[in-house]
Amino acid sequence: MKKLITAAAALLFAASVFAQEAAAINKKAFDDLVASGVTASADEIAASTWAKKVKDAGVLRVGGTRTSFLFSQLDETDNKIRGFDAGLYQLLAKYILGDAAKYDLTQVTSSTRESVLTSNQVDVVFATYSITPARQKLISFAGPYYVSKQAILVKNGNKKIKSLKDLAKKNVATQAGSTGPAILKEFAPKAKVQEFTTDQEARSAVELGRADAYVTDYTLLLNAIVKNPGKYQLVGDTFGPEDNYGIGLPLDSDGVAFVNAFLKKIEANGTWEKLWQISLGDRTGIKKAPAAPVIK
Repeated sequence: MKKLITAAAALLFAASVFAQEAAAINKKAFDDLVASGVTASADEIAASTWAKKVKDAGVLRVGGTRTSFLFSQLDETDNKIRGFDAGLYQLLAKYILGDAAKYDLTQVTSSTRESVLTSNQVDVVFATYSITPARQKLISFAGPYYVSKQAILVKNGNKKIKSLKDLAKKNVATQAGSTGPAILKEFAPKAKVQEFTTDQEARSAVELGRADAYVTDYTLLLNAIVKNPGKYQLVGDTFGPEDNYGIGLPLDSDGVAFVNAFLKKIEANGTWEKLWQISLGDRTGIKKAPAAPVIK
């Protein structure tokens, strides 16, 4: 997929461009955009059991994170969460409830995203959530709304690992419950894989020398590069299958059709592109957003 590869290369290059200072989000632009989001009609909500449940409750219960610098980061100065995923679920809250602030966030990890849905703790999960056949046995996905690949992070100054082939016989960290372990088994079968519960734990292993490298989604690694200037570097090319991010919903929920209709609307009216630019492009030196993925 040429556009994806171009975007990935640009993001990897941007990591060095922003090596001196973490790029803050434009708060006003973000807040204004989510506040101006479209709203669903009463008929559209009434036609969806899932959406009607959210409307009746008066709040959208979201599974997500507060520490993903580009996708969903808590700003402690005003207690607001901003980023690409955060913007999408706030726009969805506006779409259903007429107010982007009417959401309640439950923090999740790679290993708990299915369980919060199957136990009815949340209505929806936005957490850079890859669509996989195994997960689709437990939950349903709307989207995709974003496409990514895998990348390699090492400690800044590491000269021994320059590409995928250099992972052989090295200690390589990845997140448990993510697509990382299976992808490493296929593309770096000689690597000594170490699974960690969180992104922070995996990166700490690299910092302390317990792991030589960390493999996961390249956009998540870019989070770390931009947020921690001078601490890490990304090496080699992105690799592995295209990683489609989806929006998690209860299994067989009619919320899938409702959320897909929402996504199509914000892609068609330019909101998706504007959110991408504010959350990712402006902060990583990319002047043009990639094409939005085709919603299945």
